Amino acid sequence: MTDLPVQPIRPAATVIIARDAAGGGIETFMLRRTSQAAFAGGMYVFPGGRVEGDDHLHALDAWRAGPSEDQARQMAALGNEWRGFWIAAIRETFEEAGLLLAYDAEGQLLRFDDADTRERFRAYRRAVYKGELDLADLCQLERLTLACDHVHYFNRWVTPLGRPRRFDTRFFIAEAPPGQDGVHDASETVHSVWVSPEQALADYAAGSFGLMRVTERQLAALDGFASVTELHAWAVGQETFPTHRPVLPPGA
Repeated sequence: MTDLPVQPIRPAATVIIARDAAGGGIETFMLRRTSQAAFAGGMYVFPGGRVEGDDHLHALDAWRAGPSEDQARQMAALGNEWRGFWIAAIRETFEEAGLLLAYDAEGQLLRFDDADTRERFRAYRRAVYKGELDLADLCQLERLTLACDHVHYFNRWVTPLGRPRRFDTRFFIAEAPPGQDGVHDASETVHSVWVSPEQALADYAAGSFGLMRVTERQLAALDGFASVTELHAWAVGQETFPTHRPVLPPGA
C-alpha cells in the first residue's frame, strides 16, 4: 500500500535531435525550461510535450512519409497508438524548438536557408502553438510531408509516482535537418544550445547544467557515438525498446 496521491499520467513524445559536431562526435539540441515551469523548471531538456487528441487523426496519413519497413519493430513497440506518438513528436519539436522534420515538395528535407522562409515558418510555428493552424493545414499550404521515416523510436520513461506531474513519454531520435538550427520560444523555454552528450554530462556534474535523471540517462546512452551516421544505424537496428519506471526513494 502507498499513501501517495493518485496522479493522472499524460502521454507524451520527446525527440532527441542530433547532428555531427565540428570536432567529431555528435551534439544534441537542448532547451532550458523557465524556472517558473511547473515541470522541470530550470532544467535542460530535449524538445517534446503532450500527445494531443488530434495527433491520432488518420487524416494526417495523407501528409506523412513512413514509418518505413525498417521501422516495423518500432511500430510494434509503440503499439496501436504509434501514429499519435510520431505525429506529436514532430509537432512538439516544431512548437518547442522551431525544427520541422518534414520533406518539401521536391522530396528533400525542409530547409530554412533564406530569410523569407525562416520568417514564414516562424509565423507558422506561433500559429501551430496557439492552435490557430494544424499540421495538416500547414502541410497543405507548403506541400510538406511529415518525415516520420526520419524519426526513430528509442525508449519509454514513466515519471515516478509522487511527482507533481507525471508523463508516459516515448523518446525518439532524429538527425537534425540541414539548414535548420532551432531556437527556444522565449516563453516556456529561455535558452537553447547544441551540446555534446559528454559536455552536457560534465557541466551537469559541475553543477552548471541542470538535468532531470531521465535526461541524464539518455545523454549517457548517446555519449560515445562518433557520428550521426553511426547513431542512425544503431537506432534503426534496435530490436528492444525498454520501458523505464523509476521509483522515488523514500522521502524524496
